[in-house]
Amino acid sequence: MRRRRPPGEKRGTPGTLTVTLLVLAVLLLMSVVAGLGIGSVRVPPGQAWGIVTHALGADLGDAQWSRARETIVLDVRAPRVLLGAVAGAGLAVVGTAMQALIRNPLAEPYLLGVSSGAALGAVVVIVFGVTLFGPVSLSVAAFAGALGALLLVYASARTGGRITSVRLVLSGVAVAAVLTAVLNLLLLTGDRGNEARTVLAWTLGGLGGVNWSTLWLPSTALLIGVGVLMAQARNLNLLLAGEEAATTMGLDVARFRVRMFVLLSLVTGVLVAAAGPIGFVGLMLPHIVRLVVGGDHRRVLPTAALGGAVFLIWADIAARTVAAPMEIPVGVLTALCGGPFFLWLMRRDARRGTDRSDRRGA
Repeated sequence: MRRRRPPGEKRGTPGTLTVTLLVLAVLLLMSVVAGLGIGSVRVPPGQAWGIVTHALGADLGDAQWSRARETIVLDVRAPRVLLGAVAGAGLAVVGTAMQALIRNPLAEPYLLGVSSGAALGAVVVIVFGVTLFGPVSLSVAAFAGALGALLLVYASARTGGRITSVRLVLSGVAVAAVLTAVLNLLLLTGDRGNEARTVLAWTLGGLGGVNWSTLWLPSTALLIGVGVLMAQARNLNLLLAGEEAATTMGLDVARFRVRMFVLLSLVTGVLVAAAGPIGFVGLMLPHIVRLVVGGDHRRVLPTAALGGAVFLIWADIAARTVAAPMEIPVGVLTALCGGPFFLWLMRRDARRGTDRSDRRGA
């Protein structure tokens, strides 16, 4: 007896996925080298690569660069580029999973207020100097804020056991507005007023200020998140058929959603604590990736991770160079890309809904 395939698990061509992953891996490597070389001090790609290989002990030639350039590449740009790759990959996979869990193409951490909740939790730690959990206090507070915001939005949008796209987006916007207002109030009334400008820049999203000692936490969160989501890819596919169909196929939907919400809040909280709330990456990348590899989450998740990493590295390069010597927060650039994409997505879904209604009427 043949096993029934969940929706989304269509027979695809393995070659397409392999080629796509290889192309994205090459693009990621090229993007990393570009990120190491582009900036106020230009470092040729070959020299940037030589500095990295020399630091890893794999360099076969003599060093042909100054000590200053080595410091810039290894201590300033390398952690920043790696954080961009980690944050981009993490936000992309979180957005992919959220769209499946809530069955809404508009779902993503920024639009649903999850990033605002994480930012509020982090700002509470910064303003009040809370160090209850030691060096990970910022990430713990961001996780708690992200989880609370996600549960609040989900509970507000769910009426009669159903969630509509409009209600979900409106709930997310309302919760995000309230949390952002509270965050701004804390900045204005907090005792550490001299830090308000720094925190404000952080709330716009940015990769500056990262160092090697803090990079391990978001990297670990990404590995755990991608690993768990890949293991649960089939269950995410089941949800595409709806809650009733997924339950019929043996999935405990309520328990599965709670576990996934906790996981996604953890990853989002850690990423927001490291890079600030960067929006629309989790909205755009899943849709773009599905156009290439289909809807099976076993294909979408790794492809979205690589695509998100490439996208955010280049967004950060643009943030550093477009208005040089001034640096634009990377969250501003992702919003400039994601806003029009969001509007196009809403119009596309509206047209599809109209076409379905016309067919039923006919």
